[in-house]
Formats: sequence, structure tokens, C-alpha cells
Amino acid sequence: MTDLEEIAALMQLASPALPIGGYSYSQALEAAIDSALVSDAVSAQQWIGDLFLGVFTRSEAPLWLMSHNAWSKHDFALCAELNDYFLASRETSELRAETEQMGWSLLQLAQSLGWGDETIMQLTLLKPLSLMTAHSYACYHLGIQPHNGLAAYSFTWLENQVAATVKTIPLGQVAGQKILSALRTHLPLMVTEAQAQAQLGLAGLSNFSPQFAILSARHETQYSRLFRS
Repeated sequence: MTDLEEIAALMQLASPALPIGGYSYSQALEAAIDSALVSDAVSAQQWIGDLFLGVFTRSEAPLWLMSHNAWSKHDFALCAELNDYFLASRETSELRAETEQMGWSLLQLAQSLGWGDETIMQLTLLKPLSLMTAHSYACYHLGIQPHNGLAAYSFTWLENQVAATVKTIPLGQVAGQKILSALRTHLPLMVTEAQAQAQLGLAGLSNFSPQFAILSARHETQYSRLFRS
């Protein structure tokens, strides 16, 4: 039987109306467009898909699963370790600033909405706090199953990337939805691969992506930009 409460909670967390500022960031996509690596719908879909399966799935996604599991076991030392690891894995100052800002915003929202029990005090002790850690905590507290929570977290990532593409190339809304429709079919595979990676622990993670890191660094000093990353 479908758990409608869980679905409603997932919809809220994945909604673009969630006030944590995700629309402000492109994660180097704007720099890729400025460098002519992305110029149309086809190249945008290729870029986002490669980053999603080649980087996000192998690092951030399994970390999210590990963090959710740590919250569920009240292993707060591990929660802190995973939060620090994720922050250290951000390769540029703007990528780190992005996750810190959004993590802080989600914490403020969670406190305002009463998404807390005795464990939220542990969340407030994590300074700086990453979005990955705050989101996994929110899913834990709301009783969302880890595979569903990761799917919602990942869909939000995809949707923000597509929205940045539509604004920056620019593309029409229908073209953006076609990209999103194609990319969301990767979600089941991504969750399966992330679950396998999470079983290996931190030693099994990899975010090796030199071109992405270089473009993110270039974006920090890019002349005329719409996004903060």
C-alpha cells in the first residue's frame, strides 16, 4: 500500500518552492555554457547526465545514504564525520559555499516547521552544515525511506540543473521538460549504484572530475553571470 504521508513529505522536500535557495546555483553549468561546452538541448542533456551518473552517483548519493543510516542509528559521530568529508570534497570555494548556505537554510526551515526531536540538537552542532547532511536528517525525521529520500534529493538536483540550462542557453520550457523527462529515467539506476557504493564506505567513493572542478573555479571569476556557482 502506498504511504501517502511519505509521498506528501517527499513532494514538499523536492518542491522548487522549498525556500533554501537552490535556484541560485548552477554547479559550473553556467561556466560550461560560457565555454561553449554546452550550447543546446542535446549538449545540455549530455553534460547533466554525465555529471549525474559519473560524479553525483559515485560520491554525493552514497554519502547521502550513509548519512541517513547514521541518523537512523543515532550515530552522531558518524554523522559529523560524513558531513566533514562531504564539505572537504567540495573542490572550489563556491561549491562549498553553496552546500553550506543551503544546509543552513534547510536547518532553519526544519526548526521553524518543528522537524525535530532530540536529534536535531546534534544537527545544530554541525558547523558548517552541508545540504547533504541536513536533507538526510529531514528525511530521517519525516520517516522517509532512504531510497525514496535519495530519489527526491537527486530529482531536485536534476531539476535545478535543467532550470539553469533553460535560463542560461536559453531554452524553451518544453525543451527543458524533455531533458528532465529523459534524465529522470536514470534515477532507479542511480539509486541502485549508490546503494552498492554506500556498502563500501568512504573508501569506495570517487568524485574525480577535473573538468568540472576547473569550470567551477573559472566561474568564480567569470565576467557577467546569473548564478552563484
